[in-house]
Amino acid sequence: MSALRKLAGQTAIYGLSSIGARFLNYLLVPLYTSKGVFEPAEYGVVTSLYAWTAFLNVVLTFGMETTFFRFTSDENTPLAKGSTGSVFTTGAYALLFSSLVFILLGTSFSGSIASGIGFPAHSISVLLLVVIIGIDALTTIPMARLRQQGRAWRFAAINILSVVVNVAGNLFIFLYCMKKYNAGDTNALIDAVYDPSFGVGYVFLINLISTGVKLVMLLPEWPPFKAYSRTLLRPMLVFGAPLMIAGLAGMVNETADRIILKYMLPEGIADAQIGIYGACYKLAVLITLFIQAFRMGAEPFFFNHAKEKNSGETFAKIMNIFVAVTMTAFLVVMLFLDLFKWFIPNPEYHEGLRVVPILMLANVFLGIYYNQSIWYKLTDRTRIGGTIALIGAAITIGLNFALIPVLGYMGSAWATLACYAGMAAISYAWGQKHYPIPYNVSKVLLYMAGAVVLWWGVEQVPMKGVLNHAVRVAMLFTFVTLVWRLERPAFRSLTP
Repeated sequence: MSALRKLAGQTAIYGLSSIGARFLNYLLVPLYTSKGVFEPAEYGVVTSLYAWTAFLNVVLTFGMETTFFRFTSDENTPLAKGSTGSVFTTGAYALLFSSLVFILLGTSFSGSIASGIGFPAHSISVLLLVVIIGIDALTTIPMARLRQQGRAWRFAAINILSVVVNVAGNLFIFLYCMKKYNAGDTNALIDAVYDPSFGVGYVFLINLISTGVKLVMLLPEWPPFKAYSRTLLRPMLVFGAPLMIAGLAGMVNETADRIILKYMLPEGIADAQIGIYGACYKLAVLITLFIQAFRMGAEPFFFNHAKEKNSGETFAKIMNIFVAVTMTAFLVVMLFLDLFKWFIPNPEYHEGLRVVPILMLANVFLGIYYNQSIWYKLTDRTRIGGTIALIGAAITIGLNFALIPVLGYMGSAWATLACYAGMAAISYAWGQKHYPIPYNVSKVLLYMAGAVVLWWGVEQVPMKGVLNHAVRVAMLFTFVTLVWRLERPAFRSLTP
């Protein structure tokens, strides 16, 4: 099987869990943002609390996922030379111990934590989130083990089942119970499980149940304690610490805007503005889901093929294809935004649609950075990854504080684009010195600029009805045709 076909196959299967499963989760956005479910201020609470969750997930996993892949990619790696024990067992129990401590402390002080982050009325939601975060962290290594073993279908099944439980629970509570309760048509089941005063807490309760299902499904994969090694744990922690810092800085780049908005906007409108911004952020779904699926297939692929002849040329061709696909997704959403906007059915949220093109471009740059990041992982220079992420975090925080008072959440969108573009540029310049990969920068920029110009040009021509959509379809077809003609030689060279 060719390199490209193998990567595509892995990405496709992981896509069943990352694209398929996360898409099911994204389908909850229309539910949450429907009239009668959550007003923008209430959805802002959900958005803000999940932003805090992202930070804590990175801290608790401590870079162990990538560390696991690195240590298992070469049995004789000098990083673990002289150590005994299982990398799988050591990593799994290290996260188990830390997660249990986190759950114990977090549940004990959930009220104080809720007040400290500005949501004193939602201490129960914070308590539920603490348990969710802890369980997510301790399942990290068993899920990574499935990827490392190439058990993509098992990995997909566990993720999809967890998400199906989450979606089903939300539909039951908000589409059935809430609707019946508001209509005055209650029964014993609704009276037993639904309390309108619990509000957004149901989002996190259902999430906890679905996360628990994932844990139960992974119990057969859990390793025996006898292979745990303190000696092995030390080099794993040393390798993972910079990745954790990089991941934490990465979460600043991804989610800090929703936290900063809470404190930079007037108290009376902050939650509503965060809700609008968070809902419209979801319209970058086609790009973010593809990036997620690609990363899950690409990271083990890059590690496994790094020693092959002409691996650099292969990585460069994959970059071209990646950018072409993500910019196609950009065009699909932006050319037909008048249709995609109804993904958020309540028009009260639509004022935030102007952030969508900015955030989609930002996520393309993020995907480019993820592609490039393999150079410092393969050369064991993970501290450089942390440094780049910290630079990005500084850009994010600095621009958010500078722009939010002037532009509101639009300032957060521009800060995100500046951050990811800067990180991609820095990583490229630094990587070419230590692990040169012959990326075709001109072609990458051509795809990005071409898609943006096509979209912008169509927006300048006043058209309505069938003609409007026909022209947009024609522009999308033109871009895809151009990309295919340019990349067809790459496909031929990567396939037998």
